[in-house]
Amino acid sequence: MPPPRRVAVAASAGRDSTALLHCTLRAAQPLGIEVLALHVHHGLMEQADDWLQQVRMQARRWGAVFDHRRLQGGPAAGDSLEAWARQGRYGALAEMAAEADCPLVLLAHHRRDQAETWLLQALRGAGPAGLSAMPLQAHRAGIVWARPWLTLPREAIEAYVRRHRLRHVDDPSNADRDLARGRLRREVWPALRAAFPQAETALAAAAARAQQSAQLAEEVAALDHPAAVVEGLLAIAPWRELPPARRRNLLRAWLIDATGVLPPETLLVRLEQELPGPGARRWPAPGGELRLQRGHLSFTAGPVWRRGAPG
Repeated sequence: MPPPRRVAVAASAGRDSTALLHCTLRAAQPLGIEVLALHVHHGLMEQADDWLQQVRMQARRWGAVFDHRRLQGGPAAGDSLEAWARQGRYGALAEMAAEADCPLVLLAHHRRDQAETWLLQALRGAGPAGLSAMPLQAHRAGIVWARPWLTLPREAIEAYVRRHRLRHVDDPSNADRDLARGRLRREVWPALRAAFPQAETALAAAAARAQQSAQLAEEVAALDHPAAVVEGLLAIAPWRELPPARRRNLLRAWLIDATGVLPPETLLVRLEQELPGPGARRWPAPGGELRLQRGHLSFTAGPVWRRGAPG
């Protein structure tokens, strides 16, 4: 496969992405590949304007094309600031890459990031999909998202920055105790590494094994799909004939396809206990409701139905 005509780097002005932008340019320019530096201004820090200008100037000095987006608004009451920022960041990066006809976006996550993500997901009670943490490569919205440094230790990136004397910023939110990852980095990670020096390598390896398990679950769900899913509806009778683990696995996969999000475990447990049940029934679900009619489960987007509501 020929190399792409252009490649983008998500550049925040932090140490890791600054190093990745510099390294990508050194590798791409001799090959005639255009490099884009894509920056997302979250509007959350007083220094954000300075960070935008730093990436702009570095891109100009090093020979990269620069583009940026400013996120508008903020998380709704009760929503996670981290989740809002992450969703907005990837949406903005995808928009810029698509406008530039750029099929590849590089992200600067490294091995410690992967280990931290696995640990946070484990503390949230995640299954194999969550414990998979971050993939080396993913395809979304016609774009390849790649993390070329995901298996590298943070120390290797620090050494690269020192060697090339790269100017970068330190985002204070990385150590913010009000954020889950900030608490992990300041309070948990130092103690964990002191007690278990191999923690970073071991947790990153656990993420890789979880990715294999999640892929296997997807393949099994694909095998069970034809017998139990009819025109997008989950047929309860053949679904109930599956062994318990495959039954829950297919239910989770069907719900992801129907709602577009990973369903809460509480919903999976409730459906397993209450399906099929007598007559027509309803269950609230992310973004809408589930309806059981004539032995088939369907999803309808819209306001969530509650017990006692009209209908």
